[in-house]
Amino acid sequence: MEKRGNNEFDESMNNAVEKLLAIPKNREVLVVSHFDTDGISSAAIMVQAMKRMDRKFSVRILKRLEKEFVFGLEKNKPVIFLDLASGMLNYIKEAGIKEVFIIDHHEIVQEIPENVTMVNPILYGKENISSSGLVYLFCKKIGNENRELAKLAVLGMIGDLMEANIDKLNNGILEDGEIKRRRGLLIYPYTRPVNKVLEYNSDPYIPGITGNPDGIKELLRHSGIEPVNGKYKSLIDLNEDEMKKLVTSIMLRNPNTKNKELVGDIFLLKFFNKLEDARELSAMINACSRLDEPEIALQFCMEVPGARKKAEAIHAKYKQHLIAGLDFVKNPSGKVEKIQGKGFLIINARDSVKDTIIGTIASILSNSSLYEEGTVIVTMAYYEDKIKVSARGVGRKGRNVREILDTIIKKTGGEVGGHEFAAGCIVSQSKESEFINALKESCEIELVKI
Repeated sequence: MEKRGNNEFDESMNNAVEKLLAIPKNREVLVVSHFDTDGISSAAIMVQAMKRMDRKFSVRILKRLEKEFVFGLEKNKPVIFLDLASGMLNYIKEAGIKEVFIIDHHEIVQEIPENVTMVNPILYGKENISSSGLVYLFCKKIGNENRELAKLAVLGMIGDLMEANIDKLNNGILEDGEIKRRRGLLIYPYTRPVNKVLEYNSDPYIPGITGNPDGIKELLRHSGIEPVNGKYKSLIDLNEDEMKKLVTSIMLRNPNTKNKELVGDIFLLKFFNKLEDARELSAMINACSRLDEPEIALQFCMEVPGARKKAEAIHAKYKQHLIAGLDFVKNPSGKVEKIQGKGFLIINARDSVKDTIIGTIASILSNSSLYEEGTVIVTMAYYEDKIKVSARGVGRKGRNVREILDTIIKKTGGEVGGHEFAAGCIVSQSKESEFINALKESCEIELVKI
């Protein structure tokens, strides 16, 4: 897809806003969004903007957008896709839906049909912005009263690991959301005992520490941090010397980790009338969706009373699932298959790890220091009669993992979407061996090309 000039970006968004506002209020609009943090944050922004416009609407949160869903949509009902659908344009055209809006930041590899109004920064050379950021800017154009929703855009950015570019993409979002920023160790939550934070921390994944209470005690002892009356301090209560020693100890266990990967900006925002670490809030939203509770995630984003306690309980359960999943990957046994070659790693968890968690595990491994930059990491897990595949490029360098998956899917059948260094696809379980063999061959061929 050929990129257009940057100066057309605002014009395209203004055009989309005008088209949405032109739809009569008595017509119901369907909002369809992805189930990850960015998608949920996007949906929460759009839902609240719709309420303020007094519009009729309904909401669907999807794990993945598939052909059957698209063809099952009502042809005369306007649809707004958030954080998905850029890779389904051919199906949307064939389905004959009359009015479709897509606000998304994923790659476009198909022609945009006439029935689709697209807001996608890739068309204008602005590739590093989350869908929640786009939806916020869109809704801000609808009405300035939506400025208070800026904090949800920040949660979506962090959920999509885009906080490193937040200054470039800010567009006033930090100021609108009254976000406070401070420097600190990039693990969370800052308000909990440091030993518990380290035990359930997975980004960065620390070999011998994550999920290992005994390893944590040794790490803290070497850092000069001892429990008082049987309890450790919280991160926010560590003094400067203790924090420096802790960072040093973590780096010694992750020799390839750079200081900038451990220490960075912490974003604090007001949520449920309390100042919170945005990373923790983002993780709680993600946990709800990954454990099949997207409605709780949406209520949490909208600060519905009672939603926080439910989200906290789900988050605790999710962390246990994640630690167990990482353990399966670290010590593969039974049905888990680990295939490693020069420049690539394939982990086929089959039904040992939830399909909603397998992508997170791929991200954790790609952000760890266990693998060289440019390594392609692919994780696989069963759901129904299909396989959820997630691919990541370590260090966001090297081969285009979306192109690798796209090439294979053309042979095996299935659906693919995502970005250059973070992509995924769906393939039938009947094609499992064929897919893996094609993946290995593709990775090896690509390696030779480099």
